[in-house]
Amino acid sequence: MNGTDWLVRTELLIGENNLDTLRAANVMVVGLGGVGSFAAEFLCRAGIGRMTIIDGDVVDPSNKNRQLQALDSTVGQSKAALMAARMKDIHPNLELTVIPRFLEPEDMLPLIGEGCDLVLDCIDSFQPKIKLIRTCLQSGVRFVSSMGAGGRINPEFVQIASIEKTRNCPFAQQVRKSLRRQGIRDSFPVVFSDEQVLPGSMEKTDGSRFKKSYYGTISYMPALFGIYMASYAIRKLIGE
Repeated sequence: MNGTDWLVRTELLIGENNLDTLRAANVMVVGLGGVGSFAAEFLCRAGIGRMTIIDGDVVDPSNKNRQLQALDSTVGQSKAALMAARMKDIHPNLELTVIPRFLEPEDMLPLIGEGCDLVLDCIDSFQPKIKLIRTCLQSGVRFVSSMGAGGRINPEFVQIASIEKTRNCPFAQQVRKSLRRQGIRDSFPVVFSDEQVLPGSMEKTDGSRFKKSYYGTISYMPALFGIYMASYAIRKLIGE
């Protein structure tokens, strides 16, 4: 088997021209947790040619219920490095840039400006997410942003919509309010669930890493958000 024979089923579905479009695409995935790890892998398996993955975190035992690279054997290891090794094993020709640190505001515009076709915002910390959204809007690059996957259990409520059309999502509401306070009312696509958050599923934190609270999660919900993110990116890149 040569370097691209493994994509024969993809080519059969979307055609040679669209597959060539994916091979030529340059995509960035920011955040490699429960949503981002699945989004990155499904982009890889679709034949994306160039990708930048960014995450400064390491695997914690609590990640095993929802994150693709989280195993007993990988606890304490870099999430970005683990995903890089996994994706190169799937797609050896993938041109992969790995940034194993948290994205700083001053890094965002230069990275996005390096020929990036589409950004997947899979950050789960509030202020870094707001800064990335602002940068994407200001630069004009296409992007899709993940809202809150935690606190929910029913996959039937997951969908893609513009930020102003989200419902029953406290995280999306906070994003809208923060952007409006900064004079930003632009529309942009998000993956969200309009299922009501389950009572008692949230815990407060000490505020470290820009997180004041977190929700309980079930294995498949962040993965489904990641699938929706990858689906949006692929369909936009090939013009669907």
